[in-house]
Amino acid sequence: MKDKRILYVSSEVVPYLPENEVSQASFDTPKMINDLGGQIRIFMPRYGSINERRHQLHEVIRLSGMNLVINDMDMPLIIKVASIPKERIQVYFIDNDDYFKRKGTFGDEADTLYHDNDERAIFFVKGVVETIKKLNWVPDVIHVQGWMASLLPLYMKKYYNNESIFADTKIITSIFEAGFDGKLSENMFEKVAFDEFNEEDITSLKEATFINIMKNAINHSDGIVISSKEISEDLTNYIQNSNKPFLPFDAKEKMKDFYPEFYLHKV
Repeated sequence: MKDKRILYVSSEVVPYLPENEVSQASFDTPKMINDLGGQIRIFMPRYGSINERRHQLHEVIRLSGMNLVINDMDMPLIIKVASIPKERIQVYFIDNDDYFKRKGTFGDEADTLYHDNDERAIFFVKGVVETIKKLNWVPDVIHVQGWMASLLPLYMKKYYNNESIFADTKIITSIFEAGFDGKLSENMFEKVAFDEFNEEDITSLKEATFINIMKNAINHSDGIVISSKEISEDLTNYIQNSNKPFLPFDAKEKMKDFYPEFYLHKV
């Protein structure tokens, strides 16, 4: 893995958010690749619950200031950065006061999903790609972890498909059991369609369930990692029928035995 560039785009990452299957994997996997000599960077949203002083976040002025168009609205992009203590791992935070200042991660105190999670997801993935372009740091592999990041394969393959710097970049998506109930939004399809995708590329988003959003990510990924011991039978069958290379679930202690080969030779 020496000198290979791996970009991790994650919904949640330890130690910035509480430990769960997604946030822990979003720490363990990059740490493993970092320890093996890979060049890594992590991107995640800057949720309002993240204590900027404790985690020593600071704004990167040269990367901030751009406006991203989300559903015909100009939304300012703020980029902050921090380092995970003792790991020499840099984490970039995608921020916007309208989308991420609130204290909840995905929903309010009653666990009701925020009505604009679809817009937050679009803003997040666009912010990641635009920031990578400004950094001029071209990843060999992008590894997507968590549903808030799951639109990135679609945008990379269809929206940013003419960006020559990403011509050789491969995209891997982790599939977790953890998702959400119901629909992300009643009109997510229309909001994504504003970015002029072909309808066949986003048909699954007309019914914006967790399963359908992950199916869209699978459709536009070069490889899949099954990151939970148990995922739905529907997603299991979809992965198997996709003809995409996939890495079955295994204990994290064995990751270093399988991930480098998968990154470098299977996708």
